[in-house]
Amino acid sequence: MFFDAVHRVVPPLARAVWRPEVSGLEHVPRTGGVILASNHLSFADSMVIPVVVPRRVVFLAKSDYFDGPGLRGALVRGWFQGMGMLPVDRDDSRAALSSLDVALEVLARGEAFGIYPEGTRSRDGRLYRGRTGMAHLALSAGVPVVPVGLSGTQELQPVGARLPRLVKVRVSFGEPMDFTGADAGVPAGRARREVTDAVMARIAALSGQDEAGVYNERPALG
Repeated sequence: MFFDAVHRVVPPLARAVWRPEVSGLEHVPRTGGVILASNHLSFADSMVIPVVVPRRVVFLAKSDYFDGPGLRGALVRGWFQGMGMLPVDRDDSRAALSSLDVALEVLARGEAFGIYPEGTRSRDGRLYRGRTGMAHLALSAGVPVVPVGLSGTQELQPVGARLPRLVKVRVSFGEPMDFTGADAGVPAGRARREVTDAVMARIAALSGQDEAGVYNERPALG
């Protein structure tokens, strides 16, 4: 009920203010389990996609966002919960593995699950090699993957900015990719790699990014 209340108010208001340019929205199934696999340019990406998609899209978000103290912490926590996000501790390897189980539960309920195969946001604008967790989900759950290309979100709320800016954002959805049988008679690791590379190629075509050809690593602390 909380999600329904938030979703009736926030997306229409956000679309009226930022007027994102959206194409291919008809490719997103209105019902049933589906993975939305997107490039990752900004913290704001997980806000933009749910704003333009007319159904709930579950994303995993850093648990830090749910643990803030005081009124501000409660408001941030309420925002994330209201937008359908689930907390995960990215610094705990066991939690990272269990997040795949959470995602499978989401898909089994017939919901949409959003994921960034790059793992972390691109700091130079290039598209990095995809990690295979997304392919594991698609093959295990037997659901289609809708590739998503974002552009402009890196300017929406740059690192260090307290408030979002009025910039042009584009969201492009590609046709659903069905990988039924892609792992038949193929070693699991190879099948996941091939599925991942196929999805990343479609994301690159939608986003217009140059492909880095290597994995993106989280910046070192300190």
